[in-house]
Amino acid sequence: MGGRQVAVLFVCTGNICRSPTAEAIFRKFVADAGMSDAIVADSAGTHGYHVGEPPDPRAQEFAAQRGYDLSALRARRVERADFQRFDWVVAMDREHLAALSRMADPAAARKLKLMMSYAKELRDRDVPDPYYGGPQDFERVLDMLEDAARGLLDSIGRPAQ
Repeated sequence: MGGRQVAVLFVCTGNICRSPTAEAIFRKFVADAGMSDAIVADSAGTHGYHVGEPPDPRAQEFAAQRGYDLSALRARRVERADFQRFDWVVAMDREHLAALSRMADPAAARKLKLMMSYAKELRDRDVPDPYYGGPQDFERVLDMLEDAARGLLDSIGRPAQ
């Protein structure tokens, strides 16, 4: 990966459930792999509904039960500059991917990815929004994001051949 940090941005709708959870999971996996100096992560939303707010309390609670800390994260909206700042812009579902595609310059299109395309075990294409659901929905999102985050880290951490 050379001497430059790889920057990854996770994106969902309001940046209070899926994308901050993905950010926290990915950061922990990166740290556990000893790659924190090489890979950085952030998250944002396609909409500004919750700018400045912490993640949903349920997302924080279920993530904490698995050892992920979302408490310091605050919601923000995707900005045009993100397409220059980040090497990977990872959408939680196809609607987010389409919204990001409309926002990005054509040159940035190669940076846009779908989170579940990195899943190794689960075959779902979209990470569903647990906001209006129950505990099982937050658990399912965690399962999906853990699977996909492992695959994403493998993809980024793989040496160039």
